[in-house]
Amino acid sequence: MLEDWLTPSHFVMLGMLFVFALVHSGLAALRPWGESKIGARPYRVLFAVASIPLAVGLVAYFVAHRYDGMQLWMVQGISGIEPLVWGLSFVSFLFLYPATFNLGEIAAIAKPEVHLYETGIIRICRHPQMVGQVIWCIAHTLWIGTSFTLVTSLGLIAHHLFAVWHGDRRLAARFGKSFETLRSRTSIVPFLAIVRGQQTLNWQEFVRPAYLGVVIFVLGFWFAHPWLIRVTGNIPW
Repeated sequence: MLEDWLTPSHFVMLGMLFVFALVHSGLAALRPWGESKIGARPYRVLFAVASIPLAVGLVAYFVAHRYDGMQLWMVQGISGIEPLVWGLSFVSFLFLYPATFNLGEIAAIAKPEVHLYETGIIRICRHPQMVGQVIWCIAHTLWIGTSFTLVTSLGLIAHHLFAVWHGDRRLAARFGKSFETLRSRTSIVPFLAIVRGQQTLNWQEFVRPAYLGVVIFVLGFWFAHPWLIRVTGNIPW
């Protein structure tokens, strides 16, 4: 029966994803206006104060309810699946956090700027965070296999696909011809620009402290994973 597996948590998660997307993308769209009113650094702080608690709430709610709903498949225990999931998760973080290259701007220590990049991971994909999110969703949906996880993943992917269009639109409005030139030499589909001969990988560009930071973060998350699951499981929601 439908009511036996379609728990309220499915709709709560979709609602939380909608609110996060509205706040995150909305504040990104209002950035030029907001910075003109209060300055780049205060607006970055406002963006973080509004977005981070919502993101933390999403993660915590997901972990607490990840096994809600229908069990669509169960691959846990099959040889090779666990290292595959962790391997995909590791790769996803390499795509998800290219912004760590500008930690000073993220923390508003340095003046936040909007940059046009055509090096490093942007040679592979113009929207690496979207690719990283899709890989993360594939890995976790494969491992958990519930309808709640599938709904969450589809919602996250939908938001990031919207962000691809939204981000390109904002960059085109801000940089005009410079962005159009970059768009012609990069691709949304990973490695497509390289296959077409529009880009050539330069592996030296990936030898950066930021990637070492991502590796350390992933290893730390590996060890903290049981603690995170235990803590979020104790939240009464």
